[in-house]
Amino acid sequence: MAKLTFLGVTKRFGNVTAVDDVSMDIASGEFVTLVGASGCGKTTLLRIIAGFTKPDSGELAIDGRRVEGLPPSKREVGFVFQSYALFPTQTVAQNIGFSLSIRRREKAEIDERVAELCALTQLGGLEERYPHELSGGQQQRVALARALAPDPAILLLDEPLSALDAKIRAHLRAEIRAVVDRLGITTVYVTHDQEEALSISDRVAVMEAGKVVQVGRPMEVYLEPASLFVADFIGTSNHLQGRPRGNGTVEIDGGFLPARVPESVAGLERCVVCIRPEHVDLFAADTADTLPGRLVSHSFLGPTVRARVATDGNTELEVDIATNVWLSKGLNGGDKVGWRVRSGGAVAFAVADGGSEDGQ
Repeated sequence: MAKLTFLGVTKRFGNVTAVDDVSMDIASGEFVTLVGASGCGKTTLLRIIAGFTKPDSGELAIDGRRVEGLPPSKREVGFVFQSYALFPTQTVAQNIGFSLSIRRREKAEIDERVAELCALTQLGGLEERYPHELSGGQQQRVALARALAPDPAILLLDEPLSALDAKIRAHLRAEIRAVVDRLGITTVYVTHDQEEALSISDRVAVMEAGKVVQVGRPMEVYLEPASLFVADFIGTSNHLQGRPRGNGTVEIDGGFLPARVPESVAGLERCVVCIRPEHVDLFAADTADTLPGRLVSHSFLGPTVRARVATDGNTELEVDIATNVWLSKGLNGGDKVGWRVRSGGAVAFAVADGGSEDGQ
């Protein structure tokens, strides 16, 4: 296990700043996931840790030892590539043991380590197969085992599940987390999949245009986004135009909403109110203490129904309702409805605070 420290790390490619003054600590044994839109810098930051890309400025330290000038082979870092990058002419056992063989370890030691990792990653019995004879999930396990073979201090994974279907991804991400927990290894994981990031991580670091704009526990990032961009990127959010009115209240077209209003927003003339679909309750039109609306449409999603509701301000809200609750309401498209945001379910942001002013 090892602590990883960034201090002002910056990387430019021509006129493009891929990583912009990133400072962050990752604790020994911690599992941190980098998320963000394509081109936000998350893979570049991962490659800087590995030593594949050299930063233009800043410091990177592993357990207090600066490593930005060291080659990958001197950093004690294991890397799982998005494409797996397995050697097609080598067997599972040879792929896993490759890094040990080039270090001239004894054959008995290599065989013992390969057997240990095959057991850990559920590859037992596949040692003599070649990559083309394996499923995508099995290839991913081989790539993971190969990265772990030299017992690295830090494990880096660059979207390792992106080529797999949803059901296999959900299963394998749980497997990866179980292996990491068993070994206690410090892990940095890159993904564009929000659900994957929220489910697997100790902390999530959200990146925008090369900067880390929020770092926190998954539930904290989801429920307490630091900006409209984070609220937009992590999960689904509704946006309503509003006007702060003090005492945790925002005025919108059609009435007033209770909302968390930061001090930086309270004095503004206008704001954007962000509301998660699951934080909205839907009622019959004549229910008291609700805001008026009209049911536009609904979609069945299995355990939930997602309804679209037009507000008096001509904005459409997405509302998630448990299927059994939806069935009890007997609503149809075009029906008048009342809607209400649950306590703590709305947060106000400055209009220019990232993201867009309207839409979903």
